[in-house]
Amino acid sequence: MNISLQNVDKVSAVLTVQIEKADYQEKVEKALKTLRQRVNMPGFRKGMVPMSLVKKQFGTSVLVEEVDKLMQEKVNEYIRENKVNMLGTPLPKENAVDFTTEENFEFSFDIALAPEFNVELSANDTVDYFDITVADEMVEQQVKMYAQRNAKYDKVDEYQDGDMLKGLLAELDENGNTKEGGVQVEGAVMMPKYMKNDDQKAIFNGVKTNTVLVFNPATAFDNNEAELASLLKVQKEDVENHKGNFSFQVEEITRMIPGDLNQELFDSVLGEGKAHSEEEFRAQVKEAIAKQFEADSDYKFLIDVRTYLTNKVGKLEFADELMKRIMLENNKEKGEEFVAEHYEKSLEELTWHLIKEKLVAANEIKVEQADINEMAKEATRAQFAQYGMINVPDELLDNYAKEMLKKRESVEALVNRTIEAKLAEALKAQVTLNRKEVSAEEFNKMFQD
Repeated sequence: MNISLQNVDKVSAVLTVQIEKADYQEKVEKALKTLRQRVNMPGFRKGMVPMSLVKKQFGTSVLVEEVDKLMQEKVNEYIRENKVNMLGTPLPKENAVDFTTEENFEFSFDIALAPEFNVELSANDTVDYFDITVADEMVEQQVKMYAQRNAKYDKVDEYQDGDMLKGLLAELDENGNTKEGGVQVEGAVMMPKYMKNDDQKAIFNGVKTNTVLVFNPATAFDNNEAELASLLKVQKEDVENHKGNFSFQVEEITRMIPGDLNQELFDSVLGEGKAHSEEEFRAQVKEAIAKQFEADSDYKFLIDVRTYLTNKVGKLEFADELMKRIMLENNKEKGEEFVAEHYEKSLEELTWHLIKEKLVAANEIKVEQADINEMAKEATRAQFAQYGMINVPDELLDNYAKEMLKKRESVEALVNRTIEAKLAEALKAQVTLNRKEVSAEEFNKMFQD
């Protein structure tokens, strides 16, 4: 077998594969013998069909299959060993091959080559880096959330904003009387704080136990079918029939009293002995928020590096016709219109992919299994942190991480996150960072179109 690569220009080539009978004969004979053991043919016992009949009926199809497998194996081997920087897959040219009469075959493929370019970063390159300020309000909000975890609930006589009410809810008729056959809910629970209409919400201000008041749930909850169906204990499609006034007899008022900021709370949130005062506790809560923000800052940094380097490298040359054929091959069901519409955007993504590959190679970034495991734990830790859980036991992190690693798509995502995290760390040390302090609100606006 002979394989050769001939460059057409800088970004395209033709790969030619010449296969002789000696290359495939043994494989074809072996495949036919295996097939003979399984084939059923009238007049012959299984496994006893004459080889001449097997060849006559199946010889050509077996030959095609074995030559195709051999060719794919050797082409992939050639590309790998010769380090051909190919984009997409080889595209077969119109090869005039007759498997019924010929013994030696020649196949040709169009190859799209990655463009050659250099990319470097140094202290002469300046890239913005946004340090997100952890506002005191954020720390206060987080501390309150922790305090609520240790909250107690007291029964009170008079309603204040944020209290929970429980009582008898009854539908009224147009005269303000209890509607015959109307909706009645015993032990209905409401928190007026979350009502959408301020006028309806105000009806509950200062209300006391055993008071009967009249309000309109549909107006109060802005006709939200899900909320009304839940409150009135009816089906969503039936909500439309119950949009009048209701009476509510207040039977019970419950108030949440936040827990004390004490050592027990500090230990439960941060771990035993990590903080011994409210000041230390708040400092560590602030540090935890800042760590979450750092990952967001690194993500934005990579976006800015992408823009910076894409502009620095400039527009790369691609074998456009070949690339469009490859794109069409991968999106057959979407057609040429899809390719025409999305081709330029796909080149932008490909350009960054090629730049990133060079950066990863230049910085000798490698991903080990231990890195993936740690990233899985970090992702899990971040998920728990969103719910205010900082001190998550290692055993729990390990269990969640193991579940994540069972899914192939999760592993691929973790590998990408690991590469990007390592790349961000490496590039931050190479370029000059133009550090800018921004609020979380200002940072989030950067991602809004």
